[in-house]
Amino acid sequence: MNKSILDKNGCEPELCSKKLKFMETLIKTGRVAYSVGLLVMGVHQIYYGDFRPVLLPPWPSWRMNPQHLAYIVGIALVGAAFAIIFSEKGKRVSLALGTVFLALVIFWHLPYLFFIQPHEVKNLGLWTDALKALAWSGGAFTVAGSFDDDMAYRLKLMVLVEKVIPVGPIFFSVTMIAFGIDHFLYVDFVAPLVPAWIPGQIFWTYFAGVILIGSGVLIIFKIKVKLIATLLSMAIFLWFIILHIPRALADPVTANGNEIVSAADALAFSGIALIIAFRMRYHSRNTMM
Repeated sequence: MNKSILDKNGCEPELCSKKLKFMETLIKTGRVAYSVGLLVMGVHQIYYGDFRPVLLPPWPSWRMNPQHLAYIVGIALVGAAFAIIFSEKGKRVSLALGTVFLALVIFWHLPYLFFIQPHEVKNLGLWTDALKALAWSGGAFTVAGSFDDDMAYRLKLMVLVEKVIPVGPIFFSVTMIAFGIDHFLYVDFVAPLVPAWIPGQIFWTYFAGVILIGSGVLIIFKIKVKLIATLLSMAIFLWFIILHIPRALADPVTANGNEIVSAADALAFSGIALIIAFRMRYHSRNTMM
């Protein structure tokens, strides 16, 4: 092929343009999936008038007094979801959201786990909500990194927060690793979650644990990130379809609709993994064109 018709990426301009549009579409799909998870969480808080444990643990005592705080936070989450999808301020909103979730982990979840709750902190099952909050934080920073730079908001604080963006995938991966370990520690709890029509529940429990642990480790060490994160996104989305949706439809009420929010978590986490898979490749190619 005549090299004169190749661009700096080593491919035909038209082909490269199509690839970039395809990657951009996947990144936007990931943002939508993350935002839908936020939307469900926000609507859930507005409906029940209570904080989700992933936002605030059962401490401090004022978390339910006054009750309107839960409504305000719920409305803010709904607003953030729409801003990420439709607003030009999506990057700013994502950075703020990631900072808030990280602050919740540091200043609420960790003190509760270490000093308030009565159980031994080494029990990994107690860390579920804190780890989910960490994944939501990492997801928000990852979403922020998927947007083009917004020079209009270059406040010193935002520039400082932007430095956390590369850590977003690590936050998310730590949660995936911990949840994968849960599959081995709590087999009796996880295995029944596999639909009864699928044979080999124990095998799939362990297999899912291996996927989560392996994906998290490989993403942290930046090994085959595009392939691994894509497969992780597909796996979580498959679990969303065959596991979480049927459970949410079968029991939308118990524990204040916990199954519905769990399904939303899975969709959001699938979206985060999808963005991790393509954001760096997309931006590195885009800057070369």
